Amino acid sequence: MTLADPSTGRLSVRLREGTRLDHDAAQGSGFLDALVAGKLPREAYADLAAQHWFIYETLEQAAAVMAGDPVAGAFVLPELTRLPALRDDLATLLGARPRLGALPATREYRARLRAVAFEHPWAFIAHHYTRYLGDLSGGQYLGPAIAEAYGLTGAGHRFFVFEGVSPPAFRARYRELLDGLAFSPADEQNFLAEVGEAYRLNIAVLRELKERWA
Repeated sequence: MTLADPSTGRLSVRLREGTRLDHDAAQGSGFLDALVAGKLPREAYADLAAQHWFIYETLEQAAAVMAGDPVAGAFVLPELTRLPALRDDLATLLGARPRLGALPATREYRARLRAVAFEHPWAFIAHHYTRYLGDLSGGQYLGPAIAEAYGLTGAGHRFFVFEGVSPPAFRARYRELLDGLAFSPADEQNFLAEVGEAYRLNIAVLRELKERWA
């Protein structure tokens, strides 16, 4: 991640520009492209959903802790909760089969969340932004594309569906929340650095998924 000069404008703009290369790296991992093209077995998509389950379980536990925080609490938005959708998706994709285990990169991701996101508002918001705004951006293309590739009709890809939410309007609202943050200079730098760390962890998960299913 390239840290932008704080004097160059709104935090949301600097954040988007500073993470452009990280975003491209995640999209260019190869694993997501292979899923969209239907080149991998359906179990590979189930594996992605399983890794999401482990990550969001920890992140949404942090959200419960941070809900009363005067800074981070504004980002705890019930309409974003993903665990029920992931539970339904895994039931559809795996049936009675055992759930797939957490990859080493996923365990590292969860460990980082536990280390920082339950205590530091800047860290919680960094990981929250990276996951949920991604789901409301590229995820809105990825979900329908995967559903078409694997013949899913509703059940099995609910993770990507935010009931009652207009993604464009919500993204605008979310960026307003970011721009309204009154971080100290040190906390803002910590926040920007943690966003970069969140991207690194996500890319590592996608890389391991690609290696598992190549």
